[in-house]
Amino acid sequence: MRLLDKVDRETEREYALRTIKQNIISMDLAPGSMVSENELSRELGISRTPVREALMELHRMNVIRVVPQKRSSVAPIEFSLVEEAFFVRRVLECAVVELTCTMARPEDLISLELILARQKFAQEHGQVDHLLEQDRLFHRTLFEIARKTWSFDRMQDMQIHLDRVNRLAMRACDTERVLQEHQKILDAIRAGDAPAARKAMEEHLDRYHPSEAELRREYPEYFADAPK
Repeated sequence: MRLLDKVDRETEREYALRTIKQNIISMDLAPGSMVSENELSRELGISRTPVREALMELHRMNVIRVVPQKRSSVAPIEFSLVEEAFFVRRVLECAVVELTCTMARPEDLISLELILARQKFAQEHGQVDHLLEQDRLFHRTLFEIARKTWSFDRMQDMQIHLDRVNRLAMRACDTERVLQEHQKILDAIRAGDAPAARKAMEEHLDRYHPSEAELRREYPEYFADAPK
């Protein structure tokens, strides 16, 4: 498991949750991996209580299977949950990007440009994790501009299911095209063109809708539910 740097004023529970969650998304803790409170506590350098609380939170999100008196495990990917997470994201993001067209300030546009520059750097240097981090930041910043960060944070509880398959699909993803689509979204926001921004967001999200058949064919051991 890869350890993350602690963030200022972050509680031990928050640190445990963020670290375990990121390792699940990155597939360092792949579906089926066994996890134990004692081992995680030692690795993270914290007590068992915040680790237990983090695991229970991840259990609530349906990504950790908790078996009393036994070691817990990372749950297989359920594509029904992936589809629901995608549905929620599409509805919220398309509505939010329209709001940004009327609410974005010049400094907000500069922030988005800087994120795209960092994405391009990560893409050019093959830094997949950093690329995904900046991708998430681009979309979160849109919610911040629209003053809907609470909605973004609630969406993240479901987003982990989509993040796991996106991490797998990223190996075959045209990252240059992702950057071009982000630029198209930003250009529409800068022009204050809400219909164009919504269309660009719809095309961006729909183009990278995870292919169930392809992912099942390449990673059959990672999935739980039967294909539809």
